[in-house]
Amino acid sequence: MEKYSHLLFDLDHTLWDYDSNVRDSLLELFANYELGKLGNPDFELFFEAFQLTNHSLWEQFNRGLVDKDQLRAMRFKQVFTRAKLPVSKIPRDLEEEFIFRTSSKPKVMDQAFETLDYLKTKYQLHIITNGFNQSQYNKLKSSKLDAYFDLIVTSENSGFRKPDKRIFEHTLVKLKANARQCLMIGDNPLSDIQGAQNAEIDQVYYNPLNTKITIQPTFTIKHLSELGNIL
Repeated sequence: MEKYSHLLFDLDHTLWDYDSNVRDSLLELFANYELGKLGNPDFELFFEAFQLTNHSLWEQFNRGLVDKDQLRAMRFKQVFTRAKLPVSKIPRDLEEEFIFRTSSKPKVMDQAFETLDYLKTKYQLHIITNGFNQSQYNKLKSSKLDAYFDLIVTSENSGFRKPDKRIFEHTLVKLKANARQCLMIGDNPLSDIQGAQNAEIDQVYYNPLNTKITIQPTFTIKHLSELGNIL
C-alpha cells in the first residue's frame, strides 16, 4: 500500500449532505414564499425540477460552459419553467436566500464524523471543491466539519475548477507535496476521479448508489467507513 500523507476530500455529496440540506431549505422557501399558490402545489415536483436543473447547471459549470454568475442567474428561472410555474413570479431574493439557508444547514453524510475522527490522527486532511468561497466556508462551519481540514481549495480561490489538473497542481504547491503523497476522495466521476487522474493522483470513488462509470478509479467505496479498510 502506498503511504499517503494528504487526503483530499470533495465536500458536497461526499461529506456534506447536499441533497438533504437542499431539500430542507427548499421546503422552507416553498412554504415561506407560498410557491404552491403559483399554480403547482406539489413540493415534490418542485424539488424534482430543482434537482434536474441544478445537476445540469453544475455539470455545465464543471465543464466550463457557464460561470458562477450565470449559474445563479439561470437556476430558478429554469426550475420555475420546468415546474410549470410563472417565471415572472420568482421572488426577488429567492436565489440569495436559497444560498444563505442551504449553506447554513448542518447535515453530513453517514459516518462522516466518525471516519474523519479516525483519519485525522493519521493524515493531513484537505478540501478541494468546485463550490464557491462563501457558501463552502459556511457549509464547513455550520456542519462543524471545518475543524478537520488544514487547507480549503475552491474553484474561486485557486482560479481553476475540477477536473482541470491545475486545481490539483495548485493544491500540491500549497501543500509542498507530490502527487504520490496524495489521495483524492469524491463522488463525481468527472471532477473528482478523472480530475485526480489528470494530475496523476490516486483516487477513491465514493459511490453509495453503485453508479456505473466508464473510468477505473484506484479504489471504490459505497460507505465512508470503508476508508478505514483502505487507509
